[in-house]
Amino acid sequence: MISKKEYHYEYYVDGKLKGEGWKTEQVKIGFWHFYYPNGKVSHEGHYQNNKKNGYWYFYTEKNKLSKEGHFINDKAEKWWIIYDIATKITRKYQYKNNKKQGYCLLYKNNKLFKVELFVNDKKTGGWTDIISFKRDNPNASL
Repeated sequence: MISKKEYHYEYYVDGKLKGEGWKTEQVKIGFWHFYYPNGKVSHEGHYQNNKKNGYWYFYTEKNKLSKEGHFINDKAEKWWIIYDIATKITRKYQYKNNKKQGYCLLYKNNKLFKVELFVNDKKTGGWTDIISFKRDNPNASL
């Protein structure tokens, strides 16, 4: 038997659209959009078997990009980019299994100025300038 793929809508209790996307047998698949009660997009990305998978985007209630990154089986993975209110990059984090794991790159005025190191979601080190980071980590690929 072939599963029927249908476009599905979810609503807030007041009847406003909360989310929309594809389902098969009540399982979220494919691309989904979610909305704030004001109608602006809150986040969007792909599902596979009811779990976030692939690249996702998250927005503020004023429709500004706030962060973006990868999910694998509903867990944050790889690089995530965090933006300020003017949508300038402020941080890039490496994630593994939904925890910060690896480097955090900090930006000021869109320029890299500091690097921190995370292990299992805890900050374990850092460099206050790029020259010392590169000296201590000559093989690091950012």
